[in-house]
Amino acid sequence: MAWKAEQLRVWDLLQLVTPWLLLTISTATYFSWVLPTSGERFWPEGPSVLGLVAVSVLWVLFGHTVPIRRRTVRPVPAGIFFVGLLALCVTLMTYSDIFLVFTIAGFFHAYVLRPWPLGVLGVLATSVALNGSVMRLWADPSPDVLAEFILIVVVQTAAIGVGILLTAHSEPEERKREELVERLEAALHENAGLHAQLVAQARESGAQDERQRLAGEIHDTLAQGLAGIITQLQAAERSANVRGETGEHVARALRLARSSLTEARRSVQALAPQELGRAHLPDALRTLAERWSEDQGISAQVEVTGTREPLSPAIEVSLFRVAQESLTNVAKHAGASRVGVTLSYTGTEVLLDVRDDGRGFPKGGGTGFGLTSMRQRIRGVGGHVEVQSAPGEGTSVSARVPAIAPGATGTEGETER
Repeated sequence: MAWKAEQLRVWDLLQLVTPWLLLTISTATYFSWVLPTSGERFWPEGPSVLGLVAVSVLWVLFGHTVPIRRRTVRPVPAGIFFVGLLALCVTLMTYSDIFLVFTIAGFFHAYVLRPWPLGVLGVLATSVALNGSVMRLWADPSPDVLAEFILIVVVQTAAIGVGILLTAHSEPEERKREELVERLEAALHENAGLHAQLVAQARESGAQDERQRLAGEIHDTLAQGLAGIITQLQAAERSANVRGETGEHVARALRLARSSLTEARRSVQALAPQELGRAHLPDALRTLAERWSEDQGISAQVEVTGTREPLSPAIEVSLFRVAQESLTNVAKHAGASRVGVTLSYTGTEVLLDVRDDGRGFPKGGGTGFGLTSMRQRIRGVGGHVEVQSAPGEGTSVSARVPAIAPGATGTEGETER
């Protein structure tokens, strides 16, 4: 069996192994004696011993090993198991003294009996059965043998019983220490999560400050310059209409300037993709995939799993850019016929997978600027990106980021500017 080290203490492991080890030693030694080359000594006692050994195996398995392994040891079943174990040991010792070795297992199981006086009583019963067989007490109960027997049993019971008594008093404290350690580990885990969240929020706060600074610069330079261009082109358009000159070119330049002004104002308001400005990430991904599919003529499906949760704007923008860059790479390099985009909310993390059935690339590829920029962007919000591909097997881009909710300082203030 494969044991989980964190679930079993050393004593538990010893409790599990000892009965099997002692039974194996006793059985192997007995049959090595009664099974010479001719096999004559196997009969008539061999089959009976073999049957008792088989019963002992089942008794130890279901009465001892399984309850300890599952940590379902109960006082009454443990007592019943002990009585049956001792009965099997005494019966086996009537066939051969070698099964004295197996009888020693009773001392170990006595530690499982509760309350502790029953454990001491179990040690006494095991000592009586063991020493009675060794000293042939039942065949020759002379006073000297009886006195020696009583002395050995008393000393043996006292020596092992003290261990049971000490274990009974120390075990509650040990259990308390284990519970304290478990609570401490849980607290440390929770603190690590809070620390990661604080780091992400601090990073987001810094990014928001940078957005505000950049928005102010765009507002004071690019936006005002474009507004001036529009004013001048409007005047030129009026003049061109009067003289019948190049009105079409001026009108085109006017449309371009207005479009640039709209984009500049959008950047000032949000500094985020237009799709995210109007919708949450799942809907933005669907809009992106639909437009991309129409432009490229390639089927693109979007699937969202898990319970949707509000995410930090930095997280949403990063995942959206990953999807955007991945679809761009598919259009440029993959030669794919289908693309699947999966957004998964798992509670503590958000996963984005973009898969295509294109030509793929060999191991060591995928080091272009787009993928490098994608990895840096996701790393900046505490996540990581994995790219898997093989020639003829398509490509999969997987991004994993922490599911961090929007901070106290949202983007409303930026949107109103």
